[in-house]
Amino acid sequence: MAMLAVRGGMPTSLLSCSLSTVDRQRLSSIAHSHHPIAAPIFGVNVNRLLRRADRRPAARILDLGCGEAAWALQALAHYPDGHADGVDVSRYALERAAAAAAERGLADRLTLHERDARTYVPDGDYDLVLCVGSTHIFDGFAGTLQMAGRHVNSDGILVIGEGFWQVPPTPQALAALDAKPEDFTDLAGLVDVAEQAGWTPVYAHISDAAEWDNYEWSWVGSLTEWALDNPGHPDAAEALAVAREHRDQWLRGYRNLLGFATLVLRHT
Repeated sequence: MAMLAVRGGMPTSLLSCSLSTVDRQRLSSIAHSHHPIAAPIFGVNVNRLLRRADRRPAARILDLGCGEAAWALQALAHYPDGHADGVDVSRYALERAAAAAAERGLADRLTLHERDARTYVPDGDYDLVLCVGSTHIFDGFAGTLQMAGRHVNSDGILVIGEGFWQVPPTPQALAALDAKPEDFTDLAGLVDVAEQAGWTPVYAHISDAAEWDNYEWSWVGSLTEWALDNPGHPDAAEALAVAREHRDQWLRGYRNLLGFATLVLRHT
């Protein structure tokens, strides 16, 4: 989901923070180096979600805003004869995805596309479409249901990870996220939006506080460590400032207020 502007997270401002002159995609890739799932979810729960989405051994899988393709690669472990397409604009993330696929012996079963997911035109429909923490690509949850959902075949599964308000947002949370109250609904509201768009949840995972803390500390810590390990790099000072700003926004802003739900959806 990449929490505030790129992959891995959710809103469109946490991940990018105040990156002004540095390469946002590169720093996001560094920030996710210890958490390639790029969403506040433990690996065991990723597997649980993929098991619930299991449809057929030779499934065609599409991951929109795939980042390092952690979800797509793990899905291939559940579909032994399947093939996955991963779509993302970040060449840094896709380079890591290609390396991970090669290391796991899955390079021939994963095709990576460096392009805007909004313009991706596939060759046929997919059995499983993933868009976790990347709904900003399609201007939010409703847009993702429509745009990502069009790639799902009639018997397929759509998995979307999206933020929601656990409790009414405070002014500090809204400022930290650069958000308005209406940018997110509550959990029941997410289900309502899905059903109104013709999708029925058959399973969901709601990320807990431990998953959130692990994600955020991994994001901040990875970027901080890189900056401290590379003090002479021209981007080191700004990377350290971005990590500190993000940490402050999280701890003093949206911690325990913003939730994250990953929904497994079928056509109604």
